[in-house]
Amino acid sequence: MRLEGRIAVVTGAGLGIGKATALRFAEEGARLVLAERDDGRLTEVTELVRDLGAEALAVPCDVTDEASVTHLAQEAAKLGPVSILVNNVGGGRSGRITNLSVADWDHTMALSLRSMFLCTRAFVPAMQAQGYGRIVCLSSGARNGTVWNAFHTGASGYSTAKAGVTGFIRALAIELADDGITVNAVAPGPIDTELAGPYLRKMHEDGLEYSPIRMTPLHRLGTPREVADAVLFLASDEASYITGTTLDVTGGR
Repeated sequence: MRLEGRIAVVTGAGLGIGKATALRFAEEGARLVLAERDDGRLTEVTELVRDLGAEALAVPCDVTDEASVTHLAQEAAKLGPVSILVNNVGGGRSGRITNLSVADWDHTMALSLRSMFLCTRAFVPAMQAQGYGRIVCLSSGARNGTVWNAFHTGASGYSTAKAGVTGFIRALAIELADDGITVNAVAPGPIDTELAGPYLRKMHEDGLEYSPIRMTPLHRLGTPREVADAVLFLASDEASYITGTTLDVTGGR
């Protein structure tokens, strides 16, 4: 029960790593504020969290929208002071640099960076008031360039956004250190989520030279729970002397 009594906000809680994190936190005693823009997914994960015996507040939210994030913070405050924030929302649109539109670039930056900025800004004041906080942001192994995406489809926008997460957490860790708030990131490799898994496996099945399974030393996709375990560690008091760090969960890549 490493998070017993803690109130934690998880964004993008309806699928993949966000869902796995919500369930993992519930197992460890957290009280959950679940943010998700898809009503069906939000209902499902909320029921699963409650089935584990955890308290859950479901808040429909588009975390790229300032007003929606403000509403999320107001709703979360009804549950109590938030001490853990997981900025899980991210993603983007692929495309080689000569074909990548401004709209696709901006969309990618909004998903991975604007959402993280808005949510962090909204919840830091409550953490400062407590003199305690844990912020965990989702980066990616793609911040250093993911060969299979870069080679086969182009992924400069996504890689740029995920590299930006590293700069964000490094600077903010220093800014908030005196407030008792740690700020870290988890960088997943190829993970078998509902959305990415089929695409990643197909690359391997099609015999592509640069496939994630072939290029990952452990020769398999990771699971959402394996990433959630890393998020849990950084959100717990076991990581009390770790801040400004990006933890790779990439199967050795």
